[in-house]
Amino acid sequence: MDSIEEKRVYGDRGGAITVYIASGIGVVRVRVAGDAVGEFGLCERCDARDVAATRGGVAVATDEDVRLLDLPDGAGVDEPADETFVGTDFGPAVAVGNDDGELIAAGPDGRVAARPAGTDEWTTLEDEVGRAVRAIDGDLVGTDGGVYRVHDGGLDHAGLTDVRDVSAAGVPLAATADGLYKLGNGWMEIREGAFDVVAADPRTEPGRLERAHAVADRILYEYDATDDEWQKGSRSSDRIVGVDYGETVYAVTAGGVFRTATDGTWRKRALGVTDVTGIAVPRYAADS
Repeated sequence: MDSIEEKRVYGDRGGAITVYIASGIGVVRVRVAGDAVGEFGLCERCDARDVAATRGGVAVATDEDVRLLDLPDGAGVDEPADETFVGTDFGPAVAVGNDDGELIAAGPDGRVAARPAGTDEWTTLEDEVGRAVRAIDGDLVGTDGGVYRVHDGGLDHAGLTDVRDVSAAGVPLAATADGLYKLGNGWMEIREGAFDVVAADPRTEPGRLERAHAVADRILYEYDATDDEWQKGSRSSDRIVGVDYGETVYAVTAGGVFRTATDGTWRKRALGVTDVTGIAVPRYAADS
């Protein structure tokens, strides 16, 4: 284990899971039980530009390839998993996502390709965007030229401009340079201003939102399902680059501060890495 590892005691708390953080020096494994952070350490050395949860592991976009970590069902819950990342022959990647088992990745030249579940081959999608891809989630691809949707081996432009992040769970959401949007009868503005991050709990039922968050100017907004409103929280001292969900809410900053939330109260732990680009909770962990 690398030098950034730290061990904590969970006491009688069970249900520890593993959360994966992408950074400029590699992928960091963080063990979490509820909102308590346990041991953490570097598990894959690379220039990780993005990370996405899969049903039983994670996919990482690096400056050399898309690397995939497949774990047996339940591995990483309660006990740390043995981690072996393998290349997929995609080539240099800037973003990666998972659409119901199908991996979708983008290269620095705007190439977007899909790797269906159960196969080892990437297929370049027709009508590739040729734009700077900034985020992929589900069948949504966020670019500097707007949102694209993946369908039938191709890509359709779905509106908006200067998109910085997308979320596909429940109700499609987009964080853009001029506002936070949701997809209904077209894209509808939720809030004005430049938003950088948006995320929703992947267990959300289609057509509704439950847990969801967005970030603008280092302020974390939380969706209140009771009032159908986005509540403004406090300002972070560092830029939040990713949010994901398990038993509770997890977030990470560009400077490597890992945050966990329970009942609106955030706990923080510095991971000792910088140039952080994303966070992912394998879906078996989120579903446990």
